[in-house]
Amino acid sequence: MVLEAYVFQTDLGWLGVSGTEQGLRQLVLPQSSAVEVSRLLNIEFKPDTMIPTSLNDTVNRLKLYFNGYKTEFPDKLDLSEATVFQCRVWEITRRISYGETRSYSWVAERVDNRNAVRAVGQALGANPLPIIIPCHRVLSKGGGIGGYRGGVELKRYLLWREASAFMRDRTS
Repeated sequence: MVLEAYVFQTDLGWLGVSGTEQGLRQLVLPQSSAVEVSRLLNIEFKPDTMIPTSLNDTVNRLKLYFNGYKTEFPDKLDLSEATVFQCRVWEITRRISYGETRSYSWVAERVDNRNAVRAVGQALGANPLPIIIPCHRVLSKGGGIGGYRGGVELKRYLLWREASAFMRDRTS
């Protein structure tokens, strides 16, 4: 298993992404420094590193996404360290379209266990690829924001940004 990683800057801060031969493995949400992102990816930070060929397309789409453009992430994923339940939750969550939201209970129903709302929240909290597996699009049943690894303010911002881009696309 070869691990490749890349750390880059956006308007919201430094991000990082890593992957293996099987697919994307981890995405670090915006941080204040490249060193912090590297620490979270468990890699050594090397300034001016070239984007690994295998991550080039993903990095470009992430930059577009963080610049407010509607972006899809059809990438192969390496979820080899996840449980079967987590993979099911993430697969369902990945189908939530840009600019849309669903509830934790909606996801639980799709994993055929209406009583698994809390387990769904835990699986989403363990999501190693936020944005690519868009767990920020999952809200509480009453429309409450719920939690988010990157913080509630980032979740609100991402939802606002997606809704704005979605509306721009519909009126163009």
